[in-house]
Amino acid sequence: MKIEKTYIKDLVIVEPTVFGDERGYFFESYSKTKFEDLGIKIDFVQDNQSFSNKGTLRGLHYQNPPFAQTKLIRVLDGEIIDVAVDLRKDSPTYGKSFSVLLSSENKKQLLVPQGFAHGFSVLSETASVLYKCDQFYNRDFEGGIKYDDPSLNIDWGISLEKAIVSEKDKVLPFIENCNSLF
Repeated sequence: MKIEKTYIKDLVIVEPTVFGDERGYFFESYSKTKFEDLGIKIDFVQDNQSFSNKGTLRGLHYQNPPFAQTKLIRVLDGEIIDVAVDLRKDSPTYGKSFSVLLSSENKKQLLVPQGFAHGFSVLSETASVLYKCDQFYNRDFEGGIKYDDPSLNIDWGISLEKAIVSEKDKVLPFIENCNSLF
């Protein structure tokens, strides 16, 4: 397992070591010991899974303290553009976004620490996404940023005019008006 740092502090891509042969492949998608050996000490408490159709856009979501979540995102089937936005007001990359292609083929994962908004768009016909969280979901502490915030200028890899977006996500505020407590 190896870690690829991004230009945003604490936001990393995790690449598992894949063992393949004529039967297929095997890899550890998560090992507490291996993560700790890489300097990542997180106690995951909840797994979430979603299934989405092509053109679906979910996000950008976060939870405020004390229910802020670190997430480890991976794709079980399909292909997505995964996006994280730094909401840590004291960070030099506050308001900056990072995106990465995650797929069942490349097996990469994105570790999104507390203090970030997260979302993804589906590029394949369908996608199943699994993410581990270090804090339980709490509706009273959730927040979000509108996916088409012009100050973020995120390339979701899909047509935003045709995107499948929840009513809830369509009315989220831009980053300048979000209720982030980070």
